[in-house]
Amino acid sequence: MKITHFLYNAFLIESGDKKIAIDPGGLMFYYFRFTSLIPRSEWEDITHIFVTHGDPDHYWHADRMAAVSQAPIICNKTMLKEVNGKNLMLGPRDKGVDFTTEFEKYYTLSVDETIEVDGMSITGVKATHGSLIIKLGPFSKTIIPGPEARIGWGAIGFKIVLDGKIIVNLGDTLLHAQEWKLINSLDVLMIPIGGKAVHNTMDVPEALQAVQIMRPKLVIPCHYNCPAFFSETYNPADEDEFKKAVEKLGIQCAILHKGESINV
Repeated sequence: MKITHFLYNAFLIESGDKKIAIDPGGLMFYYFRFTSLIPRSEWEDITHIFVTHGDPDHYWHADRMAAVSQAPIICNKTMLKEVNGKNLMLGPRDKGVDFTTEFEKYYTLSVDETIEVDGMSITGVKATHGSLIIKLGPFSKTIIPGPEARIGWGAIGFKIVLDGKIIVNLGDTLLHAQEWKLINSLDVLMIPIGGKAVHNTMDVPEALQAVQIMRPKLVIPCHYNCPAFFSETYNPADEDEFKKAVEKLGIQCAILHKGESINV
């Protein structure tokens, strides 16, 4: 199994006849660009597309990738709504909570629900997106997730059982120590660590708590030091500090920069 990271929470997982994309979003507002995080050259042979929530850096290119690859979308049930007799997804590039986009193939699930898809077992994992603080020079604005807010819409993590391995991707989430106690025997945990300055996800100490709870064989930190707005290191975190702390627990930690891969 080969896992490749493309910044934020964008990953490719390749195993056997499967090529899974997680969070095919866009480069979030970096100098007003929304270029794809996962290169378009990878799109055609993708077999499944997982979406953890509806923020632009996670969802912006989901429909475009699905159109090219004919792969199904897998997401939270709250990303889908019946509108005038049609099942429509949250519009990837719409403002606000608008359900405007039709996908040909999709599978939805809720937290703690398990579905079987093409030989994979997929379970929804509790995730809660934190508030986002947007800073532009001396100005700042706090956006709080809620029933009328786009930020964090449909937040969910995934536990994926594929080819005898168990992989958990948490998306963007705060710490859920109690709910995650039942998650164990993991081969790979993909976990956000960049919530220190802008507490939209866990920070390094909170992510370490999650690692101690779930005790995976391998940890891959994500969603930190990302280009966004006018900064090259939005959601800053000390990856070396995190790696050393994880390894003190006797757990492997892989730091994957843009386009880097690991075989597990």
